Amino acid sequence: MKDINEDKKAVMKAPGVALAGQHDELAQSVSDDLSRERRRPLIYIGNDDGFRAGGLAALIEVASRYGDVVAVAPFEHQSGKASAITVDTPLRVHRIHADLHTVLYSVNGTPVDCAKLALNRLLPRKPDLLLSGINHGYNSGNSVIYSGTMGVVFEGTFRGVPSIGFSYGDYMPDADFSPCLPIVEQVIREALDGGIAPGVCLNVNIPKCDKVMGVKRVRSARGYWKEEFEERVDPHGRTYYWLTGSYHNQEPDNPETDLYWLDRDYATIVPCRPDLTAYDQL
Repeated sequence: MKDINEDKKAVMKAPGVALAGQHDELAQSVSDDLSRERRRPLIYIGNDDGFRAGGLAALIEVASRYGDVVAVAPFEHQSGKASAITVDTPLRVHRIHADLHTVLYSVNGTPVDCAKLALNRLLPRKPDLLLSGINHGYNSGNSVIYSGTMGVVFEGTFRGVPSIGFSYGDYMPDADFSPCLPIVEQVIREALDGGIAPGVCLNVNIPKCDKVMGVKRVRSARGYWKEEFEERVDPHGRTYYWLTGSYHNQEPDNPETDLYWLDRDYATIVPCRPDLTAYDQL
């Protein structure tokens, strides 16, 4: 990913080629270039850590082995935005990088803004696969409700696209994603072979450890965030609050759950549905 990483550094000074309104045809032509080899699947990639994130670069690198990639990511870090959308601010698209099989755009919006723009304007056709991540840090347990990474995945599922979110248990900006790439590659291969049922998406979490022991298909651990708000004072003497806290796992000893196995150095796959209807109560 050398070229993309160089472009990501450059865009901090010059944010790429602006695409908006009358320039939609330029965005379309770039995406069309990716689709000349119709034998290659079209893969959309989003995230919530922003277009500069190392996890995004790693996911693009793996996915581009299996298809043509269009990645659209927020210009700034957007964690915790879930499925939020922008309704009162113009959205602007910048093309950051393009080569034979990959295009990277940034958008001044949320993760789902990026996905909606991609699915409605930037992609030449419906993608064969939607990926999100690789997130810097877990999206395990009930965190899936808050996750911008999974917000992108749910959006793809709404549109009938096989969709997967990837998260890695390293929260550092300079995280090394190479240990988790074999599992990412395995899941992508299986998904392209039809491994995801209609209406279902996958939430994949990979532990940071010396050796991943295997992969478990399980459910999310029940729990909740024990949120605290630290009171601080800014330089002007005004009070503000900073969110802190930790996740309380209500079933730490239950082997049916993702957190149980993540704590034991296994990667986990949780099948999810964005439909929140309690059908057993109808």
